[in-house]
Amino acid sequence: MSAQDTTSTSDTRTDGLRDRAADALGSARERAIEAYDSARQKASESGRKAGDSIAQAPLIALGGGLAIGALLASLLPRTNVEKKLIGPVGQRLTGAGRSAIDAARTAGQEKLSELNITADAGKSAVQSLIDGIGQAAKSSGQAAIGAVRDRR
Repeated sequence: MSAQDTTSTSDTRTDGLRDRAADALGSARERAIEAYDSARQKASESGRKAGDSIAQAPLIALGGGLAIGALLASLLPRTNVEKKLIGPVGQRLTGAGRSAIDAARTAGQEKLSELNITADAGKSAVQSLIDGIGQAAKSSGQAAIGAVRDRR
């Protein structure tokens, strides 16, 4: 084999390698573009779905956001500045909340008493229901026995 043949064979092999490398690079580039487009499309779709969900139930979304914010706030330690600024307000809010709960409980109990909805009245109603069910079962059983006797 001559030097010219060797050079020609070497050039052919180099060209082949170069072509395969270019093809591989092009293929990898296409796959990367497809993956990027797919991820972008999925992210856009997820954002649209989240937006639709928020539009359909904004109060639920607001409640969820507040719950997440409260959870994060409870996990983070308070700073001295927060203690100084928020401490007195927090104590007043806690006191007002307790007062509101007590007032609501008292008003509810008074209204239930006014309507004669007490624990004793509830027990009496449940006992009356149980007695009625027992009597109905007894009547049904006696009727079934009577029907069987009549067929004999």
